[in-house]
Amino acid sequence: MTDVALQPWSDDDLDLLRRANTPELMDQMGGVEADEQVIARHERYLRLWREGAGFQFRIMIPGHPEGVGIVGYWHRDEDGEPVLESGWSVESEYRGQGIAPAAVIAMLEVARAHGDTLPVHAYPRVDNAASNAVCRKAGFTLLGEKDFEVTPGNVLHTNDWVYELAPATA
Repeated sequence: MTDVALQPWSDDDLDLLRRANTPELMDQMGGVEADEQVIARHERYLRLWREGAGFQFRIMIPGHPEGVGIVGYWHRDEDGEPVLESGWSVESEYRGQGIAPAAVIAMLEVARAHGDTLPVHAYPRVDNAASNAVCRKAGFTLLGEKDFEVTPGNVLHTNDWVYELAPATA
């Protein structure tokens, strides 16, 4: 498996978020954000950490402590039930090296160590072969297709993948 380390999101990660604000990486979220929106998202990531409602991480690989991507999870409701949602992005020059699946697996381990037991969902677009492959490689189970509102008014046709953090009960 690819050697990755996760660093909790910090004030120093705004530049990483700006580097991720490309058409290719932001297509799942409705497109490139204005710099004010990027700054607001950075502040939201920091606030969610402080509140314990969401956990974003800088993905680091050997020789790149500045980070090559982002992975995280946050609390939300799914049809009235509490769940965790996950998401990730890896800068284009580092794709295809197994970084995203390794980072998602590491994130799931952090969530479990943190005591989280809710199901973790991921919603890549149906036509996003790379992100769907990340879900498969990280051990998620495909539940089916779903129209999912990623931002207000921005509904995408996605696959609904789930990873069960809690051990199965007999």
